[in-house]
Amino acid sequence: MESTVTELKFALDTFYFLMSGVLVMWMGAGFAMLEAGLVRTKNTTEILTKNMTLYAISCTMFLLVGYNIMYVNNVPGGWLPSLHTLIGTQAKGATHSLASDFFFQVVFAATAMSIVSGAVAERMKLWSFLIFSILLTGFIYPLEGYWTWGGGFLSAAGFHDFAGSGIVHLAGASAALAAVILLGARRGKYGKNGAINPIQGSNMPLATLGTFILWMGWFGFNGGSELQLSDVKSASAVARIFVNTNASACAGTIAVLIISKLKWGKADLTVILNGALAGLVSITADPSSPSPLMAIGIGAVAGVLVVYSIIAFDKLKLDDPVGALSVHGVCGLFGLLVVPLSNKDVSFTAQLYGSAIIFGFVFVTSGIVWFIIKAIVGLRVSAEGEAMGMDLVDCGIEAYPEFTS
Repeated sequence: MESTVTELKFALDTFYFLMSGVLVMWMGAGFAMLEAGLVRTKNTTEILTKNMTLYAISCTMFLLVGYNIMYVNNVPGGWLPSLHTLIGTQAKGATHSLASDFFFQVVFAATAMSIVSGAVAERMKLWSFLIFSILLTGFIYPLEGYWTWGGGFLSAAGFHDFAGSGIVHLAGASAALAAVILLGARRGKYGKNGAINPIQGSNMPLATLGTFILWMGWFGFNGGSELQLSDVKSASAVARIFVNTNASACAGTIAVLIISKLKWGKADLTVILNGALAGLVSITADPSSPSPLMAIGIGAVAGVLVVYSIIAFDKLKLDDPVGALSVHGVCGLFGLLVVPLSNKDVSFTAQLYGSAIIFGFVFVTSGIVWFIIKAIVGLRVSAEGEAMGMDLVDCGIEAYPEFTS
């Protein structure tokens, strides 16, 4: 009887891992639709190509080397991982399948790279972006992930990041920030005397669909990070995580709706969408500990932050077509720093330390990689190519030929 129960728990937890991974994988469609809606018509095919191919490259690199760097045979409390390949072998007495664990983790790596895609949209060469995706998902992301989730020195220091506000979101935004600085803004985005010229996205229904897909996928992102479902304690935690994740996203949406009306007199859909995502990112650092009321508060503050950080980045002339730096960077950092308010086992000092390490490491290493790519093959398309649109320059196929021909 005991053997039957153990096997049933193994099967249930393995299945839960796999289905959570499927939800996170579906977030790739969310990023693709969101970004396709927020770029101009002439750049739609290229952004979709990026999202499709970055997923394939990320999964392949994480299978070949990334998972091993992050999780296999590493020294507890260390900083330098073992450098082997593939995913290792099933441990005796494991509570779930090793392959299911890999599948759940690999889609997180792809998510980190998806964050970069939107921030560099409409002016980066496709192949330069894809070269970088090899290095981020194969080496940079797994290394900083080992330091916490793999039992490295940040974990030993007490740094807490339940589902990836820092390890995934802040890391992706840090890599994106390095690229945005080297790339420069889209032509026409900023004028003389501090003028900021809005560049309207092409398809708001797609952007909205993408946001709802991401919202749905986040239940796998956060809920799956509980890592099991087969006992009362874990099942209750998963339910609480779902409630808090949803509450934070709702609060971020409502906060931005109110700010948008008060500040501009209109309900700006593009900012409202980012409000929902801000709430999702901020609760991801610890969706289990807060009460639902605290989750609402976290999401609401994240909504305020995302509005004013988008404005601040524009004033700094850091052009981010989809608001990724604000949503994933600023709100990812915020989410990490508020964990001690609800989780008394976590210190603010440890959270600040871990956040600084993640940002510093990913920003510097990504900056070096971007700089090398820029020197060898270039990062940015020509002025003529940017005016023509990335669809024709990189892909040769227009997304909406009947409207652009």
